[in-house]
Amino acid sequence: PTKRLLQQTELAMLILGIESSCDDAAAAVLETTAPGIADIRSSTVANQDDIHRAYGGIVPELASRSHVVTIGPVIERALDGAGCRLVDIEGIAVTRGPGLVGSLLVGLMFAKGLAQASGVAMVGVNHIEGHLLAPLLENRITMPYLALVVSGGHTALFAVEDFGRYRRIGSTRDDAAGEAFDKVAKLMGLGYPGGRAIDEMSRRGNRKRVRIPRAHVRGAPMDFSFSGVKTAVATILASEDGRAGRPEDLAASFQEAVVDMLVKPTIAAARELGADTIALTGGVAANSRLRDRLAEAAVADGRRLVAPALEYCTDNAAMIALAGGYRLIRGERDPLSIDAQANLAL
Repeated sequence: PTKRLLQQTELAMLILGIESSCDDAAAAVLETTAPGIADIRSSTVANQDDIHRAYGGIVPELASRSHVVTIGPVIERALDGAGCRLVDIEGIAVTRGPGLVGSLLVGLMFAKGLAQASGVAMVGVNHIEGHLLAPLLENRITMPYLALVVSGGHTALFAVEDFGRYRRIGSTRDDAAGEAFDKVAKLMGLGYPGGRAIDEMSRRGNRKRVRIPRAHVRGAPMDFSFSGVKTAVATILASEDGRAGRPEDLAASFQEAVVDMLVKPTIAAARELGADTIALTGGVAANSRLRDRLAEAAVADGRRLVAPALEYCTDNAAMIALAGGYRLIRGERDPLSIDAQANLAL
C-alpha cells in the first residue's frame, strides 16, 4: 500500500535526495517544514576524480559503472548520518536530467526501487533547478532573485520567480565556463579537475601580465561565450613568449578574463530585472576569484550576493532534496514510469 503523503499542515517531512547526473554519486537527507526551508540532516558524496584524472576529463561509461557500485553505499551513509532508516523517509527526490544518461539512469532506477519497496512518494528533479535553489540551503532569500548557474556543463542566468517558475534570460552561446577551465588546464598540463588547479595556481600569478581577450556577444549583453578564450590560451602556449612565460601568470590572466565575462552580464541582468539579490551557484561558484569579484560588483551596485558553501556548489543531493521538497510537501508524486532525459529542459 502507498504510504500517506505529508500535508503542509503537518510539522516536518524527511526527504531523501539522490543525485547521479554526472561523475559524483550523492545522497542527502533533509528535514523540511515548508518550501525552501530545510534542515540538512546529512549529505554524502562519492567522488570520481581519481577515476577520470588519467583521461583529463569525464569518461561517461566509467562514470556510470562507478555509480552502479557506489550509489547503494552512498545512500546508506546518508541515512546513517541522518540517524534514520528508510522506513522513516517520507519522500524521495531524484535527479532525472539533464546530464549523462547512463549516470542518470543508475540513480533514477535505484530511486524507483526504493519508492516501490517502501511505498513513499517519489519526484524527479531537474538538475538545474537544484542548482538554482541551492543557495536556499543556508540562506533566507526573498523571491524573485537572479541566479547565475556556472558549471562544467552549464552557464546561464535565470530569474527565479518562485518555486517551479524559472525564466532563462541569458546563456552561453558555445562552451560552459567550467569546460573552458578544464580544457585550458589540460592545455597547460595542470591535470584534472582543471578549475581547482587554475584557481590555486592563479593565487601565485600576476593577472595583468598576459593579455587575454574578452568576448562580448553582440546584441545580447546577458549572454556568454568562452570558446574564444580557450583558443587565445592555446595560441599563447604555442608561441615562443608563451612557452617562456610563467604558467602562474597565464593561469591568473585566463581566470581573470573568464571572471570578467561572467560578472559583467550578471550585473547587467540584475539591473534590468531590478533584482536586489544575486545568487551564484554551480561548480564554478567555488572559484575564489569569481566569488570575490561578483560580491564586490554586487555591493558596489547596491545588491546582495549569496552563494552556497563550497560543498553545495558542486553536484550534491541536498539541493535535489530541496528542489523536490516543495512538490512533495504539496503531496505530488511522479509515476514510476518517468525516464531519464539527458537534455531535460527546465
